Amino acid sequence: MKAAVLRQPNTPLAIEEVDLAPPRTGEVKVRLAATGVCRSDHHVITGATKHPMPVVCGHEGAGWVAEVGPGVSRVKPGDPVVLSWAPFCGACFYCDSGLPAQCEAYIEPVWAGTMIDGSTRLSRAGQSLYHYSALASFAEATVVPESCCVPVRGDVPLDAAALVGCAVATGVGAAMYRAKVEPGSSVAVFGCGGVGINIVQGAALRGAETIIAIDKHSGRLELAGRLGATRLVDSGIDDPVQAVRGLTGGRGADYTFEAIGNPAVMTQAIDAARRGGTIVLVGLGPHGTTFELGAGTFTRSDKVLTSAYYGGCVPQRDMPALLDLYAEGRLKLDELIGRRRPLSEVNEAFADLAAGDVIRTVIVFDQERAGPV
Repeated sequence: MKAAVLRQPNTPLAIEEVDLAPPRTGEVKVRLAATGVCRSDHHVITGATKHPMPVVCGHEGAGWVAEVGPGVSRVKPGDPVVLSWAPFCGACFYCDSGLPAQCEAYIEPVWAGTMIDGSTRLSRAGQSLYHYSALASFAEATVVPESCCVPVRGDVPLDAAALVGCAVATGVGAAMYRAKVEPGSSVAVFGCGGVGINIVQGAALRGAETIIAIDKHSGRLELAGRLGATRLVDSGIDDPVQAVRGLTGGRGADYTFEAIGNPAVMTQAIDAARRGGTIVLVGLGPHGTTFELGAGTFTRSDKVLTSAYYGGCVPQRDMPALLDLYAEGRLKLDELIGRRRPLSEVNEAFADLAAGDVIRTVIVFDQERAGPV
């Protein structure tokens, strides 16, 4: 089968013929319908995120179950599934605490690029290829732990459903599940890319009265306005902190979200929150980066600072619910897809991301079957 392989940072992805071993106990083989191109993959390509190589990137996908290994009971061949990049054991402290993305059994293997037993299912000419974020979805098929497979309704297009696997769950979840935005409140979203635009949607679904979208790309701001933002701030022109204060009676927003992973913007999000407000850091910054926090000033402000890994969502519970909202017309997914490309154009898809003129480019493996099954 074909896959996009990254052999060293800052080089183009190469489309190669690779081998995929069959699923073992508790594993599932999924044939991909579509996969989104996310900035987290870009961080691996640039080396900002350290990861073993050679690696098959991709972590935002949907497809159909092709084969199941021994012991698999939740899915069967033919089932449409969205892939979650947070496999979980269901029995550790964090799984029992409602934080499956922090699963003690899987979090280390995921970042090591392997299955839970330390091996891989991908190879080329006998050389192991690592799996990014447990999924390696820049490939025609993949083998994943059963808990990565979220069965979904069969009447939604899988190219749109793929986005629920990362950007939508992370963004909507940050507003709905982590911050629990209150109706009638004010919200400021710093960065309206794939995750930030969905924080806007999540805040709107929660009934926020004022939703301030902040970005330097006019196209993203225009879409944010169509998806629920009530105020738009061009950060290339205006000081975003002063703009947020000016739009909230001088106080600052009740909730601020940073969706870029930029330490300087994290500080802006903290400064733009009102006294007693909540700041949610959602963007994944490069390894080793830090941001400053004025200890005395912050303590006196009574602000709450938190983070939202995977939006605080529980994939098996929340992803089907998000697709129900899409089917009801309350959550927009089709509008997020700016371009569709074949796997052979994966490097062009990353150029789309760098240009900032689309929210998501989706790699489609089978356009005819990527629609409702």
